[in-house]
Amino acid sequence: MAGTVAERDALKIEDGHLNNSLGSPVQADVYFPRLIVPFCGHIKGGMRPGKKILVMGIVDLNPESFGISLTCGESEDPPADVAIELKAVFTERQFVRNSCIAGEWGEEQSSIPYFPFIPDQPFRVEILCEHPRFRIFVDGHQLFDFYHRIETLSAIDTIKINGDLQLTKLG
Repeated sequence: MAGTVAERDALKIEDGHLNNSLGSPVQADVYFPRLIVPFCGHIKGGMRPGKKILVMGIVDLNPESFGISLTCGESEDPPADVAIELKAVFTERQFVRNSCIAGEWGEEQSSIPYFPFIPDQPFRVEILCEHPRFRIFVDGHQLFDFYHRIETLSAIDTIKINGDLQLTKLG
């Protein structure tokens, strides 16, 4: 039989679970929940000037679109206010943004200097909250600003992510 006893008894990580050599689950001290899309998470304390949201992921191989929204809660009925919705649309090579207050969508903004996303490639989106606006960076480059349409920044306490991507990190 090849291998030492220590090698046979060593813990292995398979499919995100710790297993011993017999395949039974082992309790881990730290469990990292998988970042499943669609994703909905809480922003502790809500937004405020100086706070940054980081979304890292990998675009799917044949994407149509994906979206990142910062909302005031998770409510579906009535729908929560959307402080900012960012939507990457690959067919049109657009990265559009908008907000929805009391069920009414505002004027969509779509001008960008370039389309920053590439199918099957990783990306890093940073949403920096400043006093008058959100400042959006993709892969370290400032892409555009979106001026606040919701004044109570601390009420913006939820992030929702959906579409054709895999999430690798949120911060």
